Amino acid sequence: MSTAADAGQSGFDRDKAGAGAPVLAVTDLGVSVRGEDGERPVVENLSFTLRRGETLCIAGESGSGKSMTALAIMGLLPRPAALLSSGSIRLNEVELSQLPESRMRQIRGDRIAMIFQEPMTSLNPVLSIGRQLIEAIETHTSMSRSQARARALAALQGVRISDAERRLRQFPHEMSGGMRQRVMIAMALALQPDVLIADEPTTALDVTVQGEVLELLRDLQRDQGTAIILITHDMGVVAEMADRVIVMRRGSMVEEGPVTRIFDAPQAPYTQELLASVPRLGGGAGRQATRAPEAVEPASAVAEIRDLHVRFDLHGGFFGRVDRRVHAVEGISFSIPPNQTLALVGESGCGKSTTARAIAGLLPYSGEIVIGGRNLAALDRSERKAVRRDVQMIFQDPHASLDPRMRVGDIVAEPLVVHAMGSRKDQAEHVAWLFERVGLPPDAVARYPHEFSGGQRQRISIARALALRPRLIIADEAVSALDVSVRARVLELLRELQRDFAVSYLFISHDMAVVENISDRVAVMYLGQIVETGTRDQVFANPRHPYTRRLIEAVPVPDPARRRPHFARLDREIPSPVRRADDPPPRLLLRDVGDGHLVAA
Repeated sequence: MSTAADAGQSGFDRDKAGAGAPVLAVTDLGVSVRGEDGERPVVENLSFTLRRGETLCIAGESGSGKSMTALAIMGLLPRPAALLSSGSIRLNEVELSQLPESRMRQIRGDRIAMIFQEPMTSLNPVLSIGRQLIEAIETHTSMSRSQARARALAALQGVRISDAERRLRQFPHEMSGGMRQRVMIAMALALQPDVLIADEPTTALDVTVQGEVLELLRDLQRDQGTAIILITHDMGVVAEMADRVIVMRRGSMVEEGPVTRIFDAPQAPYTQELLASVPRLGGGAGRQATRAPEAVEPASAVAEIRDLHVRFDLHGGFFGRVDRRVHAVEGISFSIPPNQTLALVGESGCGKSTTARAIAGLLPYSGEIVIGGRNLAALDRSERKAVRRDVQMIFQDPHASLDPRMRVGDIVAEPLVVHAMGSRKDQAEHVAWLFERVGLPPDAVARYPHEFSGGQRQRISIARALALRPRLIIADEAVSALDVSVRARVLELLRELQRDFAVSYLFISHDMAVVENISDRVAVMYLGQIVETGTRDQVFANPRHPYTRRLIEAVPVPDPARRRPHFARLDREIPSPVRRADDPPPRLLLRDVGDGHLVAA
């Protein structure tokens, strides 16, 4: 906690505003971006106030100006590409828009903090997690190094990161996307700020951890009176957390009001469309499983995974010997038939993305991966290239997977060039068609990745994966960065392509409502192993494993009238997947409880 001296240095008094006075007031905010054709407004005439202990949710399409609003408040607009063109931003009695950078640096983190949407681009890749946390705490408090380290450790434990002591020594690339996001949340919460701006803070988290993070935010409000601006496309989270809601579209506010009125009686047509697009548990129940078109001959599975193991050695002790191993994936098996969708769900860090990368040939593994009847381990280099055409991947972090030096049209066309498919004219026409199918304007092909919002970048990644019309697409949180209206269109696009081209999907997601709406079969992972698998209806209508039941029960309901007073917490921390090198993990045995519905004993 910051000391009184720290508060005086920054010019703030936590009790100054009082419980009913606005702690943050934004008036006529305008943000513009500079391009080759001059300045273009991305936020126009936005006004709102925020009081202590209040949660204001900002919802809307990707590219609607939500994140730009947050960056403007934080004084972090990427100049000279973007600038604050008009308006006032007052934190208590201080006008932030007029402060020099040296003063804003004192305020950020201590009095106003932000949890960013893309943790990998926010964390320094060459500094350990511990050093980044400790430096942030030391910068804004008078704590000693040992005190700051203790606060950092407690912050990691508070967001339920397993083996927090070891995680302090790790670097960002050694963690999953969900783990990195939890580090960002811990960093923001460690200093207990007056205002916390959370830009999609639970996007990379599964529903159980999401519930605990939201409970942490509630605790912070109760204990410190923290005011929260929550930017999210998850209307279930909005229903659970918001006191008031602002709906934005194309840089302007289209509707604002108390959360109950927004959900019960939305006035703006766009708000009505937004709420109608929200996937709900039960919405996919009974949906007929996808079947291949008659032109497709019965065939063996598109992908067969047999006893897959992925382990990472950890060196320590004398002479740097391997003394521990991370058992990321432990002996899992499943198959994906033609024109079917298998959803892989579970905690962040449970091994879902590791499984995906092994299948895509990006990680060493043991076991068998058979694609289209061909065992990857038995293929030479040229044969592997042919298989890569049949297996494409949509990565979880679109910013990290798109080359910042290339125009996005060239990025999407690159697979066509590598595999020598069509003339340049054919490739350009195909890219234009792909952009139209994923909901991007034709002129977007000439822009660079940094010129797009997070959701728009994810759509570019989807277009790139579709370019070669593969037999199997591995979608690793492919729609997690999209707002609900765009997500609904993209999910419908994936279903259309499945019907038209008999493509199969390995769909990795933490959004159980989305999983129920798109999957044919579901496999639930926990600590690198599959604990339950079956058809969509078997798993959702009759979950047999306690962990599966917990995943389903944790899904936020998009209805403020059904808001939970408390989110369920685990009675223990998730065990660590790290074990001694000579200590094999226990093997789970799956038993059939009927009609191919398998559950760990």
